[in-house]
Order: sequence, then C-alpha cells, then structure tokens
Amino acid sequence: MATGQSTPAPPGPPTQKVSDVITSFRPARRFKPSDLRTSVTSLDFDDTGELAIVARNDDTLHIYNCREGKHAKELKSQKYGVHLARFSHHAQSIIYASTKVDDTIRFLSTHDNSYIRYFKGHTDTVTSIALCPSSDTFISCSRDNTVRIWNLSSNNYQGELKLHGAYLAAYDPSATVIAIASPPTHSVLLYDIRNFDKPPFASFDLQELEQRFLGPDGGHWTKMEFTNDGKHLVIGTTGSGHFVLDAFSGDISHFCYRKFGHSGRLAPGQSPPSKDGNTTHGTAPAVGQGDLCVTPDGQYLVGGSGEDGLLVWDISKPPAENNFLEHTEILPVEDKEQAQNKALGQDRGAIVGYNPRTNLLASADRDLLLWQPLPDLMIE
Repeated sequence: MATGQSTPAPPGPPTQKVSDVITSFRPARRFKPSDLRTSVTSLDFDDTGELAIVARNDDTLHIYNCREGKHAKELKSQKYGVHLARFSHHAQSIIYASTKVDDTIRFLSTHDNSYIRYFKGHTDTVTSIALCPSSDTFISCSRDNTVRIWNLSSNNYQGELKLHGAYLAAYDPSATVIAIASPPTHSVLLYDIRNFDKPPFASFDLQELEQRFLGPDGGHWTKMEFTNDGKHLVIGTTGSGHFVLDAFSGDISHFCYRKFGHSGRLAPGQSPPSKDGNTTHGTAPAVGQGDLCVTPDGQYLVGGSGEDGLLVWDISKPPAENNFLEHTEILPVEDKEQAQNKALGQDRGAIVGYNPRTNLLASADRDLLLWQPLPDLMIE
C-alpha cells in the first residue's frame, strides 16, 4: 500500500488563475509503492477533481483523495492486468484496458470491485481510451488497426474505423469532433462524430514537421490532447519536444523543446508488456500515456524531462519565427533547502496530469507526487 509523506497546505481555490500559481508548484505529497520496482503507467482525475486514479504495472489500481492528500483504495487486477484507467462520469466506476489474457476493456465498479460490463472486440493491445466529455460514449484504439466507438450502456461497439497504426484518439471540448492519430503514417485525421463512418473532413501530415524538429533520432507519439478552448491540438513525443498545432489548419504553432529528452517510457504502439502472466516491472521500460498535459486554461503545457522535475511552456505566446519554444519554468521536485537534506531518487515526470477543478498537479514515475502551489512563491 502506498504511503504519503509531508504535510501540504490545502489546495488553492479553483478561481485562482493558473498564471498566478504556475511557477509556485512544489510536491506536497509523495506516495511510494510497496514494491519499489513497479511503475505508474496511467493517471486520470474524476470530473469533480476530488479523486485521482493510477494504474501500475504490478496489475494494481490506486485511488487517491486529492482534497485530503490521502491514498483511498487499492484494487487488484492480477489476472487481466490494467492500463489506461479512466473514470466514467460517475466517480465510483472506471474503464480500463487489459494487458494480459485478452484485449477486453473492462468496466469496473470501484465501490465493490465488481465488473459491470465487458467491451470485447479488439484483438491486440489497446493503446488509447478517450471518454466523451458530454456523454457515456468512449473511443478505443488498438494495435489491431481499428478504432472503436462504444457506449458504457452496451457491450457492443457502435462503430468501427479500420486505420493503419491508429494508436491515439481524442475528443475536442465540444464533443463533436474526434481526432485519430496514426504515428506510423505521420498523420492526424479529424472526423465529425455524427458521421464517423464518412471520410475525415480534415487530415494533417506531420512527416515534414517531424523531420524538421525531431531530426534523425525521431520520436514516437505518446499522447494527443485538445486544449480546452478547442483551438490547439497537442502531440506529445518521445523525442526532443512536443508539437502544438492549430486545431483547424494543422499548422504548427510551437515546438516545445526539451533539452534532456523524454522520460524513458514506451509509447503506444511500441512493444507491449508480455501477456503470458509476467509483469514488466523491473529493468524493462514501462508503458505510459504521455509525459505531458495542458493546463485547464489552455495557456501552459507541463511535461516531464529526462531529469527530475517538471518543465512549463507558455503556449499562449505568439509563435516564434522558427516555432521553437523554450520552457519558461522548471518546477523542482524539492525546494533548495529540502534538496540539501534528501535524495529522493528519480522523479522524471513520466506521467503528468493537471486536476480539472483545482490547482493541483500530479506526476509519477515509480512514486506518485501531488503538487500544490506554495503561497510564498505565488505571483502577487
């Protein structure tokens, strides 16, 4: 069972502007796993922002109370494994992808740890799960080259797209558009959700951008996310930075550069964990869901680095002539006084999320960190 350390101030009120607190985030709670070899592979917040859930590659789920800064519950999925755990719009139920035995998506009541429904159909590893912001519909992507649209009320999928290498999906904030990313073909396709069986109404080819910004070393795509105003689409990579695109034209606004590279996680579509019953914790790289997130106001991108701490990019800035955007802030794992007295190991921010309702950040590698603004560091 994970345990917390340190005593934080209560979270800042949700009405505080992100720009007033973004430079003042510091870790307030640290949760260590009972097995120090395991890694967090996914993170999600419920709609209220009160709860967070993480999946680990030891086949366990952990729920945390963000308001109290406490570990609330552990759930086990030893037989089927667990990845990409997502809250439904009801905080006591989640969906998640299996990593062993089969590729079924499971709908679980966290109240009594019982399955509500199974979503069967994928024949290879599920790489992405995206819940519709306004309904109980969700999208899943898989290495079987299909994208499926489901509803939590039915075992059967409502639609299917057959697309090569379609590993990532995201809803726009209005829930009228879905973006499907195919990293092997360097493309992003936009569909009208009401006519998903029709050809995409827009497609973006990123191959030239990848060659220009990622160079010969390249980089796998790890995450795709719309900003909350729907104006930009963010593509995270395992390379030297992330792309911020105009969501309407596909033109690049920023390439958020990071000097020390990524956090070492496998991207969707890369070799998945073994399904023979063995977990992948230990020396093998863990899977992830992308080491970056966009703040709720759409102004900042927060991401991990090859070194400890988190990087902050101000993506509201006008694009530079070369589109490169350096980070404006490094959020250290500890302040200078604490750092002189403790050595807490690697905290590269392999998984990063921003609470949708209050100013609280979460990052994880092996440990889970909850970050809150320190009052004496806030901008007056």
